[in-house]
Amino acid sequence: MASQVPVFKSQVEPGRVLEMPADGTGLSVLDPWLAPFNDALRERYATFLKYDDMIKTTLGYEEFTKGYEYYGFNILEDNSVMYREWAPNAVTASLVGDFNNWDVNAHVMTRNEFGVFEILVEPTKDGKVAIPHGSKVKITMTMPHTGERIYRLPAWINYVTQDLNVSATYDAIFWNPEKKYKFKNPRPRRPESIRVYEAHVGISSPEPRCATYKEFTQNVLPRIAYAGYNTIQLMAVMEHAYYASFGYQVTSFFAPSSRYGTPEDLKELIDTAHGLGITVLLDLVHSHACKNVADGLNMFDGSDHCYFHEGGKGRHDLWDSRLFNYGSYEVLRFLMSNLRYWMDVYQFDGFRFDGVTSMLYKHHGIGYGFSGNYHEYFGDNVDDEGVMYVQLANNYLHEMYPDVVTIAEDVSGMPGSCRPVREGGLGFDYRLAMAIPDMWIKLLKEESDEDWKMGHIVHILTNRRYLENTIGYCESHDQALVGDKTLAFWLMDKEMYTNMSDLTPLTPIIDRGMALHKMIRMITHGLGGEGYLNFEGNEFGHPEWLDFPRAGNDSSFQYARRQWNLVDDHLLRYKYLNEWDRSMQLTEEKYGWLHAPQAYVSRKHEEDKVIVFERADVVFIFNFHPTQSFPDYRIGVGAPGKYKIVLNSDDKQYLGHGRVDNNSEFFTTPESWDNRPNWLQVYIPSRTCLLLARD
Repeated sequence: MASQVPVFKSQVEPGRVLEMPADGTGLSVLDPWLAPFNDALRERYATFLKYDDMIKTTLGYEEFTKGYEYYGFNILEDNSVMYREWAPNAVTASLVGDFNNWDVNAHVMTRNEFGVFEILVEPTKDGKVAIPHGSKVKITMTMPHTGERIYRLPAWINYVTQDLNVSATYDAIFWNPEKKYKFKNPRPRRPESIRVYEAHVGISSPEPRCATYKEFTQNVLPRIAYAGYNTIQLMAVMEHAYYASFGYQVTSFFAPSSRYGTPEDLKELIDTAHGLGITVLLDLVHSHACKNVADGLNMFDGSDHCYFHEGGKGRHDLWDSRLFNYGSYEVLRFLMSNLRYWMDVYQFDGFRFDGVTSMLYKHHGIGYGFSGNYHEYFGDNVDDEGVMYVQLANNYLHEMYPDVVTIAEDVSGMPGSCRPVREGGLGFDYRLAMAIPDMWIKLLKEESDEDWKMGHIVHILTNRRYLENTIGYCESHDQALVGDKTLAFWLMDKEMYTNMSDLTPLTPIIDRGMALHKMIRMITHGLGGEGYLNFEGNEFGHPEWLDFPRAGNDSSFQYARRQWNLVDDHLLRYKYLNEWDRSMQLTEEKYGWLHAPQAYVSRKHEEDKVIVFERADVVFIFNFHPTQSFPDYRIGVGAPGKYKIVLNSDDKQYLGHGRVDNNSEFFTTPESWDNRPNWLQVYIPSRTCLLLARD
């Protein structure tokens, strides 16, 4: 007789507790369609437990995840400097730099049986650190068989800089300032409703140049706080040699990008955000690494398999980058320590994991169209070690930091992505609803307003797995990159150059564009997920596209900036979209629909172009019809009583036409309508959305 599998109790939603087997098959309790894959789920969970146990029985998580206090440069109490590096292929290694005139014989390192080299640099005679702050350093190694000498940037270096007058290659800098930044503000509590402002420090100036951490702190943080966002997702922080990679070709994983300022400047930015009550997430790139050799991890110890898989398995054909060997003990230590480093040293509050699809599957999602068939998520398609690392990272982070937030950027929709690891899930808190922005772009590019299908819009906005949280968004940085355009530019195009002033007549194109921009954002906010995301500047209808300086545009910053001057100019119409976006966030803050159960959609009327749904006791009403307004339109509602308008896109303060009296009161009639027990009647002008709540 088979032994009974232990179970644990899991609260899956308020007031509902389920018993789940403790073998990683809890997902099939939530979704019985996964039952045929229980063996695969058990194997997946067993792989996680194997590596989890390996960490616990060797160093333990506390020491394992503090690799940055063992490797790299660490200053001891007597001001001596201990430097260690893992380079198993190297025969010899030396620390060289400005401090020893780059003499390969001055500071020769010793090697242990695990391929770890180390050296203790004694303090100066007067007791000071022998390596000056701000000086350049490298590790140099000799290779087996050939005796070739190579030079590399230390893998754990925490600051690198680029002197374009000398070379395009980055230099490793020994960072030890006399005045180290001290955090003043505690981390905010994890938001119940997560409203994410995706931002890139470098593009945050209206001037055609790279902006700084300090400028972001002074100029952009107040805007984000005013706009009502409670979370910032910072892009392109981990150092990357190529600016136009948008931060996704990382060269130094422990170094915040020096193109925006110093490590202390970044700490001040995060601390200031915390003082405003704003959570800060790091856009984390653990899915791959830049293939640079001179200033990256590639060929670090002369072999192609130090941090990465060797051969074709270690290369991403589409991204032209290197792929980590997640099954390697030292690689796991490097990546897990990287998580803790950003959480502890810089006080980030969590991560948006980039490129998760590439981590989960052997095909990395290249040329693979996911249909939603469960067989796609198991078997030979799956990279077991990639899945293990994601589970290991999420499990550790949530045990260590109860308020941490982790978000998956994954196009595959793997079942259990946002369920706890002990249930067999991947452990993320949210995944990005990547089909939503694709839908909006496709509608605007390919279909006239009259042909929009209300049922299709609702389906895409609500098509997410039960009890797995998603973040809805209309456009992120992806939709604005060169080759595409912002939603505002798709809607209004060249008229944004000529007809966005209050001093000019409101043209049909601007009128339509402003109305749909508000409606698209509102329906995505209310219906599209358990979180909401906006990319920097798009809240006020940023025009054009995003294009970083590169050879193809003569290294121009023309489109690698945010034109705050547009929203700050009170004669221009961008201010109306900005105020609408702010009102959305503040209204959500009051009613909390993002952390409420999914909406009940009572109406999807194709001919009228009307959508009605209820969420968190708010009634959302959308009339997408280009020309038809509806007086006394009957709306089904759940709760009886008197309703009032809490948000109205046709309000003149948002450049509406003022066709609805915001002081109107709506009284329910206790009769069934659209499968709701009550109804009320409301005037819905064309291209307008209204939010009602009980008085």
